[in-house]
Amino acid sequence: MTEATFPQCRIVTERLLNPETVEQILNRLVAIPGIRKIIINGPSIPQKVPYGPARGLPNPHSGKATIRVGENDVDLRVQVGTFLLELETRDIITRIDEACKDIFTKFTYSVKEGKFMRSTPTQTDYAKYGPDAEGIMLGIVDPKNKTGPTLIQGNK
Repeated sequence: MTEATFPQCRIVTERLLNPETVEQILNRLVAIPGIRKIIINGPSIPQKVPYGPARGLPNPHSGKATIRVGENDVDLRVQVGTFLLELETRDIITRIDEACKDIFTKFTYSVKEGKFMRSTPTQTDYAKYGPDAEGIMLGIVDPKNKTGPTLIQGNK
């Protein structure tokens, strides 16, 4: 694991995004060189209705979709409201803000710089990936998720 610390930023939108908007912003972000990692956050969308009279039936939620990011198909499993980004340098935050201005025209958003992701392995990271976990995977483990993260190869 490298000892380098990379700058991080967080994009928070005023509302939860529909899949088309998520696809647009992710395609703009992956085109920016220097972004090492993007994590999308929001409330999960269950595959099946968890309670009520329709319990156990497939969930017909409008936020469930397969989007195309770069050359990859990504199944959205959350309603996206927050993006966490790990960057090579702080210089590209202005390019990230410009991409957000172009996409988020009907509602507000904020881009903040800070520390939002873990940089050292947690107990869960160790349990899921072992002692030789790749540094890019740190802090993105969801212990309840059986499918694992979706990795998209960037510009490198």
